[in-house]
Amino acid sequence: MTAPRTAGTPRAEARTAPRSAAPVPGAGRRLDQVAPLAPNAWLRFDVVARMLPEAAVTALEIGCGGGGFGARLATRYDYLGIEPDRVCAAVARDRLHAIGRGEVQNTAAEFLPDRQFDLVCAFEVLEHIENDRAALHAWARLVRPGGWLLLSVPAGQDRYGPWDELVGHLRRYEPSGLAELLTEAGFAHVRTRRYGFPLGYALEPARNVVARRRLARSPGQTITERTAASGRQLQPSAGLAGALSRWATAPFRFAQRAFPGAGTGLVAAARMPSDQG
Repeated sequence: MTAPRTAGTPRAEARTAPRSAAPVPGAGRRLDQVAPLAPNAWLRFDVVARMLPEAAVTALEIGCGGGGFGARLATRYDYLGIEPDRVCAAVARDRLHAIGRGEVQNTAAEFLPDRQFDLVCAFEVLEHIENDRAALHAWARLVRPGGWLLLSVPAGQDRYGPWDELVGHLRRYEPSGLAELLTEAGFAHVRTRRYGFPLGYALEPARNVVARRRLARSPGQTITERTAASGRQLQPSAGLAGALSRWATAPFRFAQRAFPGAGTGLVAAARMPSDQG
């Protein structure tokens, strides 16, 4: 396990890094090859990409998994990802090395960096944590005044099923409940948006079928073990499969934009007030 890195403040870094959320030109095609996304992840990223703050330079991703989102964030920001699972961290590190940007550390969530960031992200992480309120307060301390928190969680507790159990989810969220938690943690200007209509509803039963079979084969697996392995589930291979996943989901990514209140997943963005200490 490596210790978190330390660095200068975001303000100091801003003098040398461009203050822009524009991706590196030509990065999209290469990202599909080296850091493919599963169909549901494409639905999620379509919303995430449109909620990314432009006035940010530094970004931290908590629980970066295999680096699918991390590789894309690294084309826009000075990126650091932390991932407790050794296998996923190694995959994420290789992907960032392939694009020549960003850093990944294989470290546990309690060993958070001792610096603040313009943007802190946590995609499909909060639902794994028993004390989600405490986690959000800890993450809030990593966001500089005026900075942003961007996260995603599964939506709708009534949809909790075998897939949630398999990957170590403790709960799912409603938009109002998540917004309340973010406000309690000190954030303002909270925005939430659901995603995944209609494709997410079709994918969910298929994932639950897969989950029932895998749960039957590993009845003694702990929730900690399931959480650690969650980033490896149903991941597409690089190359052609990655490109096909992107293009096959394109119509559904556009369709879901017309239904921001429907879907199986939830993305939230919130800003830390500038007058915070």
